[in-house]
Amino acid sequence: MNSVINFLVKDLLGQASILIAFIALVGLLLQKKSAGKVVEGTFKTLLGFLIMMAGINIIVGTLTFLNTIFTHGFGMQGYITDVAAIAGLANRELGSEVALTLLVIFIVNIIIARLTPFKYIFLTGQALLWMATIGAVIGYKAGLTGLPLILTGGIFGGVMAVVMPALAQPVVRRITDSDDVALGHFCTIGYLVTAAVAKVVGKGSRSTEDLKLPDNFKFLQDTYLSMAVVMVPMYLIPALAAGPAFIAQYSSGMNYLMYAFMQSIQFVCGVFVLYSGVRLLLNELVPAFRGIAMRIVPDAKPALDCPVMFPYAPNAVIVGFLATTLGSVVGMLVFPMFGLAMILPGLLTNFFAGGTAGVFGNALGGRRGAMIGGFVHGLFITLLPAILVPMLESYGFTGVTFSDSDVISTGLVLGHAFQNNWLFVALFIVFITLIAWFVNGKSPKPHEENIHETL
Repeated sequence: MNSVINFLVKDLLGQASILIAFIALVGLLLQKKSAGKVVEGTFKTLLGFLIMMAGINIIVGTLTFLNTIFTHGFGMQGYITDVAAIAGLANRELGSEVALTLLVIFIVNIIIARLTPFKYIFLTGQALLWMATIGAVIGYKAGLTGLPLILTGGIFGGVMAVVMPALAQPVVRRITDSDDVALGHFCTIGYLVTAAVAKVVGKGSRSTEDLKLPDNFKFLQDTYLSMAVVMVPMYLIPALAAGPAFIAQYSSGMNYLMYAFMQSIQFVCGVFVLYSGVRLLLNELVPAFRGIAMRIVPDAKPALDCPVMFPYAPNAVIVGFLATTLGSVVGMLVFPMFGLAMILPGLLTNFFAGGTAGVFGNALGGRRGAMIGGFVHGLFITLLPAILVPMLESYGFTGVTFSDSDVISTGLVLGHAFQNNWLFVALFIVFITLIAWFVNGKSPKPHEENIHETL
């Protein structure tokens, strides 16, 4: 029985590419498309997602190297934000519970979308797995077991899977100039914080995508060339700090600076592949998803992973990444002065969440919004893990913490609720509500210069 559950929940629902291709298949069948169109649409959806993931894997590999030399070169010691490590430890003890919690999250998501005006279907399987993990861990450590444990984490996670895309959607509409797709990434609270700051500081600021350069520098208007100009020093400086002896374990005899340079170019290649996959995925999935919207959940919107936002404002992605990294470094140095744990900058999170934060900041506040909002985002995503550390350590997790702001928020809310600290829970919910109200409340339409090119 457990093997069947693990196959259905982890190998099917847990494999995002298979899940999304299956949803495209169902959508096309519900639209009564021809057999050829069903095969074509399903395969291209799967192909688009896998191309996107191939790009992500290239980026992850190069950023993992950068994170290692950055930490070693500058002698940093502290807590790492590693969701996978916590999930691995949790699954040893709570494997079936996590899997069933994941299943309940997905079911609750569909029920809420079917019965309420919030028509969002969260399709980022890995993010749902992290949400299921923290729900199971917090509930188990609070004394829950069996069905109460699974239902508590599952229902709360299912609500988050609908509410977070709903809170982000007004900004997503500004970014994409459409209402066809939503954001399914559990860093939404951080994005809303960025957008709120951008709304305050960015009035009148032009878009990051409208840079006007002298003739000799117009080559920088090419997304990938400008990205390379930024990323090459981002790799070479930490490589110089780490030194040839340390990098030799990665470089297989290549000169250490040349190896770092090639890693920076591999990063740019990964972004190119990622953008190509996103375009193919959206071109196939959105039309196929209308079949589900028409039959199962009327007006449903697919909530997809954060890279789907990147092609709409590629310059903002790099600005957000750099600003978030700077903010996380400052937070790493400042927050321990107030008795909080030192959280080491996680460059994977800084790129994917920080890049998306930059897109959000640019949508509401142009260049200033992306830069200043991104910096505050870096502080925020360093503060939240530091606040969660004492709770995780009391559960036996040492030296590691979660990274995604919505997952951390779930842990904090559930953990304090089980400890009957309802004041913290109430204040935290009020904070999120006020931020969302401020960002999504009545505001002037975006300036003409802030309207971004669509895919």
